[in-house]
Amino acid sequence: NTSAQNTSAQNTSAQNTSAQNTSQIFRKTTQLAEGPEIIDPNLHAYLVFEGVGFFSNMAFLGPDDILVIDKNNGTVQRIVNETLALQPLFDATVATKSERGMVGIAVTPKSTSNQEEDVKEQAPDNESDEDDNSINDKYVFLYFTEAKSHDGDDKEGNDPIGNRLYRYEFNNNSQLGNAKLLLDLPGVPGPAHNGGSIVIGPDNNLYLILGNVNEHERKEYWTTTENYYYGKYPDGRSGILRIDKDGKPVNDEKVLGITFPLNLYFAYGMRNGFGLDFDPVTGNLWDTENGASYGDEINLVEPGFNSGWRKVQGIWEKQNGSSSMGNVTFDPRELYDFNGKGKYSSPEFTWLTPVGVTGLRFLDSNKLGEQYENDMFVGDFHTGTLYHFNLDEKRTGLSLDGPLEDKVASNSTDLEKVIFGKGFGGITDVEVGPDGYLYVLALNTGGSNCVPKYPNAPCVQYDAPNVSRIFKILPSNPKDQ
Repeated sequence: NTSAQNTSAQNTSAQNTSAQNTSQIFRKTTQLAEGPEIIDPNLHAYLVFEGVGFFSNMAFLGPDDILVIDKNNGTVQRIVNETLALQPLFDATVATKSERGMVGIAVTPKSTSNQEEDVKEQAPDNESDEDDNSINDKYVFLYFTEAKSHDGDDKEGNDPIGNRLYRYEFNNNSQLGNAKLLLDLPGVPGPAHNGGSIVIGPDNNLYLILGNVNEHERKEYWTTTENYYYGKYPDGRSGILRIDKDGKPVNDEKVLGITFPLNLYFAYGMRNGFGLDFDPVTGNLWDTENGASYGDEINLVEPGFNSGWRKVQGIWEKQNGSSSMGNVTFDPRELYDFNGKGKYSSPEFTWLTPVGVTGLRFLDSNKLGEQYENDMFVGDFHTGTLYHFNLDEKRTGLSLDGPLEDKVASNSTDLEKVIFGKGFGGITDVEVGPDGYLYVLALNTGGSNCVPKYPNAPCVQYDAPNVSRIFKILPSNPKDQ
């Protein structure tokens, strides 16, 4: 890995920016002919930025200072005060077929919270607080499908190097440097189900969701973390992995085993997922997961959580390898439990018809009103809908009633009570800014990948250029902002 790390650090430097990337024109507009609709009449969606690119995720360096990653160009772009810098901060060589590419980013201070408090106590009284919030004292974590040559060159016989998680330092207000390879994960057979959401937990550790990296379910790649008893030994796929900021396993009773890579697994049994966040009240982890022809999910992820794939999707058992629904009930003893350390629980919410569920974020502020504080917001890629969920009293489930009392949206009508906004396009990420407002990243259009088996479905080519937008949800009354 050391050799690969050194090579990658050379290949993915910011100076490697291609002429194609730098020649793209980015612009910010103030109005849209057709913009998103927020159901609450007291709120509206303000367009922060619009530009050419397939932006898959975003993270904040500071107030009005956003990093966005381009899935297909492999770049990290910086938007300050609603204006995008002409040169990318970083340019990686990525594979782009289907869901491969630059797909995960997280930003965090280099120091732990305890260390920061110690520094503050030792600092002279006349020092400004400005240094405490310095954007130059940050780690930037990037997760991408690394390629051997130029972007998109991942044709048959030229497989990507792998799905890699790197740590960089944000230096001198202008670049990412000091690359460190933290995780070298499977990138084949793919090309879909690479996951990509990264979140820093309240324990100051890093959590990454990774799918089974096996779109066409080739049996030779099945592992025991997919509940396949005769599968291969786990290799990092199909789970939520947990490491510290230096890439080391967090060895405690909350992992599946003491040997590598079982000591990385916080949870397992995932087909694929794009949403991950911690409840600011309880510290519990939640995720979103994607079904094939049915069964998108929202899950409460406790330590050792088994999401059930390949035996169960949504609440339905898979039968005879079929992608059609089987029985609603099944025997949990059929699942692989790693000597009792893995425990299955059913989803807290399921879409019968997949919507391409993506970003999940808790709004840990009252900027949109106390009625939304600490609530869950979830986006989808197929319909461009933003959902809002209240949690129950114990915050271990969602507060659902009426047709959703069974935790299943059987049709679009069932969803009406939990729709917060619609018309975003294809939502790829949902974040909360340092200002406490909700931000939504979306492509101009969403849908499934344009493949022959879905000739009449709304679609967008995942490895082609697009237009991306960032929206900020604000009170309609300026006095409330």
